[in-house]
Amino acid sequence: MIAPEPFFQPRGTPFSEYYRARAMTELGHTVDVVTYPMGEDVDMRGLTVYRAPRIPGLKNVRVGPSGVKLVLDALVFTSSIRRLLAARYDLLDCHEEAGLIGVILAKLFRVPTIYDMHSSLPEQLENFDYTRNGLVRRLFEVGERLTIRGSDGVIVICPYLEKVVSRIDGNKPCFLIENTPLAEAGETVAPEAVEALREGLGLANAFVILYTGTFEAYQGLPLLFRAFRQVQAKAPHARLVMVGGRAEQLVAAENELRALGVLSGVVFTGQRPPSEMPRYWAVGDVLASPRSQGNNTPLKIYSYLRAGKPIVATRLVTHTQVLDDDCAVLTEPNPEAFAEGILALVSDSARRRELGLAAFRRSERDYSYERYVERTRRVLDFVSELSSGSVARARAATTD
Repeated sequence: MIAPEPFFQPRGTPFSEYYRARAMTELGHTVDVVTYPMGEDVDMRGLTVYRAPRIPGLKNVRVGPSGVKLVLDALVFTSSIRRLLAARYDLLDCHEEAGLIGVILAKLFRVPTIYDMHSSLPEQLENFDYTRNGLVRRLFEVGERLTIRGSDGVIVICPYLEKVVSRIDGNKPCFLIENTPLAEAGETVAPEAVEALREGLGLANAFVILYTGTFEAYQGLPLLFRAFRQVQAKAPHARLVMVGGRAEQLVAAENELRALGVLSGVVFTGQRPPSEMPRYWAVGDVLASPRSQGNNTPLKIYSYLRAGKPIVATRLVTHTQVLDDDCAVLTEPNPEAFAEGILALVSDSARRRELGLAAFRRSERDYSYERYVERTRRVLDFVSELSSGSVARARAATTD
């Protein structure tokens, strides 16, 4: 597995890489991960992490495209070559921009490669507001086409990306494996643990609007903050709990909320380990996803569904390819509509219970961990058949 991110850190793609590796090891395989020099150690049977050389003074890298990532990716590339010279592998599972690395290495070492596609790389430039340079975007588009066409198969994490792959290569074997397996979200949380956390956060009698995730621009946090101001004006007991964010992002968010006059109603927890997340989801009366850009389904949505709590989200394809009006409150992507969506649930406990139950049932039906592992097995079956030379059987493995 080639993972061009800090592995592990509690954010989108590293979560996906972690659970991809977990499913593969549970299916009886061993996984070697080549990744960035930074990140938390992972204790998983069958998993070995190989880190690229450190860059002096560099302790972290932000989400999204950057010049620093180009240097780190070059180090990951050379580290991957060293691993392929040292051991024989049956598969290269290459995430995000490492898909192009995989295409090159697959040709050199004659190893099947799967492109693990979490987003459209050209669209990342817009989502992260990295550059508006047309030449850079065209280079990303060319890289994406070469990666998809050069890979033996593609894993996508949402239906939108299936369409992207089909536009580039309609015959490319494509596997949809949603980012669903935060299995810990299904754990039962003791009521006393929930109450203890509420007390610890100063939320004893509050109506809690919970947000979890990164604080990147595409997440739509300004929309959420402005909506919260309107909610608190009509429901003074409402509190907004923000789980996530880097130190400098927390400062910026606090300044924005202070300017809106609602900072006192917001609780910041910073980044929390995955093991603590079930308690936070249980604390929330409403789980919010105000995303305003992008087309990929946020990882948090699958966790929200599994938590069995009412969800308020923007009515954009990033959400509607998973959510609908039966299991969530979907609103137009503006503060007024988002506030109305939350306020409709503040005084309607029956509706909150109904939506929470529908969300959990949706998770059980469509997004269980067992389903995730089964879809991972299909990818490995495809690679096995491909390696044995049975192209027909390999293609059959892509069907659901």
